[in-house]
This record gives sequence, structure tokens and C-alpha cells, in this order.
Amino acid sequence: MSETREFGAADRAGALPRPAQGPREAPRPAGISGAPAEAPGPRTDAADPAGTEGGSEERARPLPLGGAPGTVTVWPGSPQPLGARFHTGPDGTPGTNFALWAGGAESVEVCLFADDGTETRAPLTELTHEVWHGFVPGVRPGQRYGLRVGGRWDPWTGARWNPAKLLLDPYARAVDGAFTMVPEVYGHARDWPEQDVADTVRDNRDSAPYVPKGVVVEDDDDWRDDRRPKTPWSDTVIYELHVRGFTRRHPGVPPELRGTYAGLAHPAAIAHLTRLGVTAVELLPVHQFADEEHLLRRGLTNYWGYNSIGYFAPHAGYSASGSRGGQVGEFKRMVRALHAAGIEVILDVVYNHTAEGGQGGPTLSLRGIDNRGYYRLGPDPRGYTDYTGCGNTLDVVRPHVLRLITDSLRYWVTEMGVDGFRFDLAAALARSLHDVDMLSPFLAVIAQDPVLRRVKLIAEPWDVGAGGYQVGAFPPLWTEWNDRFRDTVRDFWRGATTDVRDLGYRLSGSSDLYDWGGRRPYASVNYVTAHDGFTLRDLVSYDGKHNAANGEDGRDGTDDNRSWNCGAEGDTDDPDVLALRHRQVRNLLATLLLSTGVPMLVAGDEMGRTQQGNNNAYCQDNGTGWVDWSLRDDPSWAALLDLTARLVALRRSHPVLRRGGFFSGLSLAPEGLPDVTWFGPDGREMGERDWFTPSATLGMLLSGQDIAQRDARGEPVVDDSFLLVVHAGHLPVEFTLPGPPWASGYEAVLDTAVDGAAPDGGPDSGPDSGADGWAGPGADGGPGQPLPQGRPVTVAARSVRLLRVRPAVD
Repeated sequence: MSETREFGAADRAGALPRPAQGPREAPRPAGISGAPAEAPGPRTDAADPAGTEGGSEERARPLPLGGAPGTVTVWPGSPQPLGARFHTGPDGTPGTNFALWAGGAESVEVCLFADDGTETRAPLTELTHEVWHGFVPGVRPGQRYGLRVGGRWDPWTGARWNPAKLLLDPYARAVDGAFTMVPEVYGHARDWPEQDVADTVRDNRDSAPYVPKGVVVEDDDDWRDDRRPKTPWSDTVIYELHVRGFTRRHPGVPPELRGTYAGLAHPAAIAHLTRLGVTAVELLPVHQFADEEHLLRRGLTNYWGYNSIGYFAPHAGYSASGSRGGQVGEFKRMVRALHAAGIEVILDVVYNHTAEGGQGGPTLSLRGIDNRGYYRLGPDPRGYTDYTGCGNTLDVVRPHVLRLITDSLRYWVTEMGVDGFRFDLAAALARSLHDVDMLSPFLAVIAQDPVLRRVKLIAEPWDVGAGGYQVGAFPPLWTEWNDRFRDTVRDFWRGATTDVRDLGYRLSGSSDLYDWGGRRPYASVNYVTAHDGFTLRDLVSYDGKHNAANGEDGRDGTDDNRSWNCGAEGDTDDPDVLALRHRQVRNLLATLLLSTGVPMLVAGDEMGRTQQGNNNAYCQDNGTGWVDWSLRDDPSWAALLDLTARLVALRRSHPVLRRGGFFSGLSLAPEGLPDVTWFGPDGREMGERDWFTPSATLGMLLSGQDIAQRDARGEPVVDDSFLLVVHAGHLPVEFTLPGPPWASGYEAVLDTAVDGAAPDGGPDSGPDSGADGWAGPGADGGPGQPLPQGRPVTVAARSVRLLRVRPAVD
């Protein structure tokens, strides 16, 4: 008792010395102990058969399994591969090999669970190169299991082994059940009276009843009949979506399939994707994830899923086939269906941190397997170095952590069929000891891996640590989310820029960021909106965030929205405000899809989805976060869906709009034109001074005769030429169309000032109204009618015009 009081006093005084014998004993509730640093694991004798001290509803008792009645037979097995793998043993007996890296552990037990919750423990006694392993005959696919790992409890040195906690196998390929964030799932005494030292007091209560179990899965699939689309980067159009939210309200998907992998694979869902013409879906996290306790207390969940705990398991909550392994086959069938439609599957993956959180977080998997071996610990080893803002950071410099990540990536490519990955907070993965290092072990391993170097790799090129912002710095194999594109385009259209210098770079592929080391314009993933932030409709409807539903008193979500509500905050009946908002949405979409680089759309933006001003809907698993399919039939938004599809079709039809190389400003031949030429409203080619002159108008002429690339047969790629004019001013502008040598005339293609995107005020004439899907009479000339060069045309306030160039005649 006296030692406990002294320990608490020292901590409150700020001294906090490490006790010579580890955390000290103190009065405690049942099942909680402050074990000495070298304490053995919980007892397994008759006095405490479950080894829990505090008791448990799921008692460990022997079951007949693969050997003599009442025993568990464990053969030596193999240290390779890691995880649970069902196969035939050395004498033809079917069973499962279990292998776990746990470098500093003193014991490992595989815990097998019957349907009634009865637990049978199989000790792994073989240890090879820090991998504990054993083959258990008779364990077949569908078997639920967990791990108990014993070792020292000494949080002062980062050691947090606690065999009372059932742990999820990091290599589990299916997970059954959900985490319940009750005190028992914490390795320490979460509710200890002295909270500043609570993490040093070990909780010996059994967590098994409150945590999910891994599921043994059979390797029974063959991808030889699958045809991956293998879409070139320059032809790629990405569509970011949430598996659950995309179909949760889709009227064409059967109710029992909505919000599932099977729902996304349904013909009604795929029909929307093919109608848009996107070439890849980027799925928000589908790795098994857990909900944070603070959300559960507020009656919310982690909807987005950026809280991974199982890097090999498709999240069971998105399965219509149950959670005993059926989710694996369902995910594979979804991938096959998307591939059959010509659509690639890119996964948003979160390898920078896990759901175990910070110093006071639960013990769910890696923390209990080897806390020091998996995480970056802080100067005080009780805590963590946090480059992610989520409490912990995986220590990717360590070979076994790097192996966990690369094994997971290869598994999703080779066995689950995916085509690429978007790495959340990728800068955290690229850190060596402290600083971001583009020669780091993670990037080096990816670059030489024969599987991973061939798939699409997208970096979110930042983290929250010092020096973490790395846009433009990733090596040539990688593409990056380009937030410079997002910010510049948002600022231009809300009138927050004084000139067009930065906009010129963003329209032409961001060569200032990516034209080095052999990188191409498709190194830039261009986006205006993403899951994180306002939807496109909200971007033009709100000046500030409205996140009250998240329950965090406005502390969550960025305040740097770069948005403009067009004159009224949120919902309004003002027809002028609504008309301007619709035009601004069209402007933003047109700018995105007509820029060089890889465009990324967000599900629902093409038909005006709103989150009512919530710019951080990570916990809104409801109508706020789901796609509202009724908007397809809303007359005020239906035309936007057509416009989006037509812009994608225009891009697909014209290689000059999706160049594979950067512009040089030079011609390919003496008689040719520069591949890109910039013009001001007066129709003159811009000079150096013009880029620094205040302006809200920019003309960009793309020469289709001067594309520096060849087709598969080695022939020069030749296309139409186009003049793109963007004007963010609040008044119309007269723009003089350039004459020879650039053009003899022009044809109107697009004018965002007009509903339905028909040129020059003409009616929308439907998706089949011309080679590019554009038609309609206009004041400056109808389809096929020339617009004379050298004369001004009116560009409406805040609008985009696209004109096809008629070549000059010698």
C-alpha cells in the first residue's frame, strides 16, 4: 500500500522513475495485477484452468482434436508461411499449420474455439528464427482461432506481453466477430484510479469473450480465367467509393446485398460505373478494422475504416456471405465482376498505424505479440512515436514489419486479384529512423518486388510528423495524390488567386512537381474532392464545416476548406445562388477531367451528393455518408451525371487530353506547332510578364498534331487540337480566338455556362449527339459551323469553354 502511494505521488510530481522491479503491486479489482517485470504468464493449473484470475465465460478445456481423446496433437510444422494455412500433413492427415513471428515472446498458444465458445489451447513449442510454429492435425477451414502470447510485463521498457488477452493473428485471412471495447480487451488496467500510471498495471482478465477470432481459410481459388484490365496510367480515370455506402441505398441492388461486396458486384452497381466510363474503383479501406471506444460511447462507428487490425482479411461487415470465410470468396467474386466490366480494383490501405491506438489503447494483436518489435516507441518506451495522428506508427524499418506489409500486399494481388493500392499517409512508411527517406527500406523493397512493382501504386504523400509533407518527392514508380491541384483549382474558381501561374502548371500535368527522374504526368492523381472533406456540392454550398453530428464540438475536420457558398450558407431557395452553384460544380468537374494527369472522382459527386456541410463524415454510417441514388431522378442534378459521363468519354476519345509525357512548349517538326500554347483574353500568346499579371482568364491550346508519343505499332499519335478557356471572373469576358498559325477556325464543344453542357446555350441533345456526345445550336455557331479565328467570343462569367481547332491552311 505504501509503495503504491509513493509511486502515484512520484508520478504526479513529474519524477516518474522506473521501479527496480517493474510496476508495483496495489489494491486492485478482481483480475488485475501489477506483475513484476519477469512475471510468468497466467496460471493454467487446476486452480485457474483458464489462466484468467478474474474468471471468464469461455473456459479453456481440452477437446478431442487430431489425437488421443482429451488432447491436442501439435506437430512441429513449418515456420513458412506465416499465419494459418490449411494443407495435408506429412502422413496425409489434413490440418493447419500455424506460424507467428513473436521475437521477444516466451510462449505462444493457438486457441481454438468451438461454436459454443469453448476454448482449446495448442501450444506452439517450435521456434525457428523468432517464428513460433506448429501443425495441428484435424483443424480445417472454418475453424475459429486466436493467439495467446506470454512474456515479460515491463511497460517501462515497452514490453507488454499479457497471455490473458486473446490476440488476432496478424496474418488471419478472415475474421469472425467484432471488438467490444470493454475493460477486458485492454492489456493494462484501463480504469485504474491513478490514470497517469494505469498503463503500467497489468489486467489479467480474459479478453476472449469480447474480441473476434481469426478463421482458417482454404486456398481454393484459381485466377487463370480472370482477365485483368491492365489499364495504362495515362488512360486511367479513378472513382473513389465506399463499399458499404455506394450501394446501401441503391434501388437496383437487392436489399440483402446492399452495402456488401456482392452489392458492388451487382449488375446495377456496375452499370453506373460503366455508364460513367471510369476505369478503376478506389475502395476505402476493406482490411478488417475496429471501432474506437470514443465513437462507440457516442453511438457511432468508424465508417471509413481507417483503423485497420487485420491486413489480410476483407472486412467482415461488408459481407453478405457470413464471416466464417465466406467474405473471402465474396470479395474475389466482386473483383472478377469488376474486371469483366473492364474496371480495375485499387485498395486504400492503412499500413502506417493500427487500431491499437496509443499508450492507453487496447491490446488486440501486435501490441500483445511484440509491442517493441512492431511499433515505433517514444523516448519513454511506455508511449509511441506518432507520425499518423492515430496514437501509434508501425516500425517499417524492422524486417518482420516490412515483411508483414509486403506479404499482405502480395496476397491481395496474387490471391485476391486487386490491381493496385493507395497508401494512406505514405510518408510514414517512407521514414527511416526518423526522417522521410526516399531510399527507405519500404520504398526499396517495393521497387524490386516482382509482383508489387507491376501494380498501380498511389501515395498519399504526407504524414503529420515533422518533414512529412512530400508532394512530388516519391520515386518514379509511384503516383501521388496531388493536393496542390486540389487547392489551386478550388482557389481559382472561388476567386482567391490573383494570377494564373499555378493554374497553368496544374492544367498541364504539374511538371513543376513531377518532371524529374523519368516521371510522367500521370504521377499526379488530380482531384478536387476526396472522401476526406466536402463533397463537390458542399464545396460550393458551405463556407465552413458543419460537423455537429460527429459529437466532437467542431474540433474535427479541417478549417482550410477553400470553399465558397455562392452567397448563402447551406440549403437555399434563391434561384440565382442555386444556378451559380450548379455552374461552379460543372466548372470544377470540367477542369478536373480536361487537365493532364490522372483524374479521380468521388462517388456521388457526379449527381450532387451532399453531406449537409459535414467535411469529416468518417463516423457517419447513415444517409450522410451513403450515396443518395434518388438524385439520378432529380431534374436539377440529372444533367450533371450526363455531363460527367460525356467529359470522361471526351477524354477517352482524345489522347491529346491524356498525354503520356509532359509538354515541352516545342513542336515535333519545323513546320509544326508547340505542343501547348498559352493565350490571354486578347488572343495573343502569353509572355513571361503575362503570368505575373492579375488575371482570372487563361487559354490553353493543345496541339493534337504534336503529341510526343507513338502507338503500339510505333506510329505517331495524332489527334484533334483543342482550345480550353477557363474564366473565373464574376463578369463575362471577350476572348479573341487565336488565328494562324494555330487555327483557321473553331467549333464549339463545351460551355459550362449552359445547363446540360450543350454549346452556347443550346439544349442538351442526349448522349449520342455526335462523335464526342456534344451537339446543339449556339449563338457563336452550331455544331459543324465554324467560329472565325481572330474574332472575340463571349465567355460567360465563371465558366469553361472548350473549342475544337480547325487547322490553319497554308
